[in-house]
Amino acid sequence: MTSYEQQAGAGESDPFLRLWTPHRLAYIKGENKPTSAEDGECPFCSIPRLPDAEGLVVRRGALTYAVLNLYPYNPGHLMVCPYRHVADYTELTCDESAEIAELTRQAMRAVRAASRADGFNVGMNQGAVAGAGIAAHLHQHIVPRWGGDTNFMPVVGHTKVLPQLLGDTRDLLVEAWPAD
Repeated sequence: MTSYEQQAGAGESDPFLRLWTPHRLAYIKGENKPTSAEDGECPFCSIPRLPDAEGLVVRRGALTYAVLNLYPYNPGHLMVCPYRHVADYTELTCDESAEIAELTRQAMRAVRAASRADGFNVGMNQGAVAGAGIAAHLHQHIVPRWGGDTNFMPVVGHTKVLPQLLGDTRDLLVEAWPAD
């Protein structure tokens, strides 16, 4: 029996290739996921204290920062987050809101320059019932899109194949980020 057949399960071979993504288990289990704005420490609060490369921070503003999504929908999937731990868009100051908008514009330019994205999905999921994975800390998603990027893998296999390591993607976007 080949190692592929052994990995297929219970010693029985089958025609399916398995793409192992053990890093997603922490996300599925909800590890380090705060449930309310009062929970204190959360990933979006701890990321800014890390070195940029380690935290996957692409750009820092005075009130907000842009970071690669650790569990991206597509290559180059970024999020813009306020440093302040707030859950709802209505809790932002005018300056925070303006800086989120500006970093979003800059992120779109950087992704276009680095990867020729054809379009973007940009938005926020407000609250767990609206799909927010971390509802306690507001974050805006910037998801690059390309013609034909939805193929059989996510539709049938519930799997995304990313062609590049996140650290390498971060380096490309840092280099492509427009000057202030």
